[in-house]
Amino acid sequence: MNFTKDEKFLTVQDYTVSKEVFTLFYNRAYDLLLTDPVPSIDTLGNYYQSENYISHTDGKRNFFERIYQGVKRIALRKKVDLLFKQNNTVGTLLDIGCGTGDFLVEAKKSGWITTGFEPNDKAHALAKEKGITMVNQLSELKAHSFDVITLWHVLEHVPNLEEQIIELSRLLKPEGKLIVAVPNYKSYDAIYYKEHWAAFDVPRHLWHFSQTAIQRIFSLFDFKVDELHPMLFDSFYVSLLSEQYKTGKRNWGKALFVGLRSNVEARNSMEYSSLIYCLSKTQ
Repeated sequence: MNFTKDEKFLTVQDYTVSKEVFTLFYNRAYDLLLTDPVPSIDTLGNYYQSENYISHTDGKRNFFERIYQGVKRIALRKKVDLLFKQNNTVGTLLDIGCGTGDFLVEAKKSGWITTGFEPNDKAHALAKEKGITMVNQLSELKAHSFDVITLWHVLEHVPNLEEQIIELSRLLKPEGKLIVAVPNYKSYDAIYYKEHWAAFDVPRHLWHFSQTAIQRIFSLFDFKVDELHPMLFDSFYVSLLSEQYKTGKRNWGKALFVGLRSNVEARNSMEYSSLIYCLSKTQ
């Protein structure tokens, strides 16, 4: 796949780690945004070295992190429910970018045979301590091994989309289901916060997807989108971070208002802050 940088879209700062500035370019063919420059493989890991990168920890250091962990528990239950709806029964599950493994712990309690992959050493170790079967490389896994593969806010981090999707196709059973959750740069909160929108999260997020982008890219690899689901909590979480980036303060009232309006605006368009795509193979 050749992703051309057709026009400049926005200039965005890395607020989490480096404070460096990156450019987002628009790709017309796929309705996709690209982060530029892309860090090298050798340096990319440096941008994840922060205690504030909450998905790689089980942190409850402050009120914000306690709220995050509490909401996460509710979201985990909904994710496991979605597995059943997609597969109709329990089966084999691979979670790519599983973080500290909490989703797989919840799925395992419900009867799923679980495997996790997480490149971050600290998060990988935490997941393993919770009894999750972990692999160091996806290449270790046999072809057509999984009924369901999940990527919860992972695809936007992957350096090579084509290689990743080919590997997903290899690992998934012919009738298997793929569940992909990504931020949506066409949501109301993204448009409202612009360069301060926390879900741009450059340069950790290399790709910024729209509904069209997911449909067009996956169709090239014989996948189709069967269902679309909102992640309703994300608009509030992202708006809180965005307020911090924009004003230096959390501004809870303003952030909650923007998050709520984002969800209301998306009722007809489905342009929620983050979207879950349920996909299957077409052949």
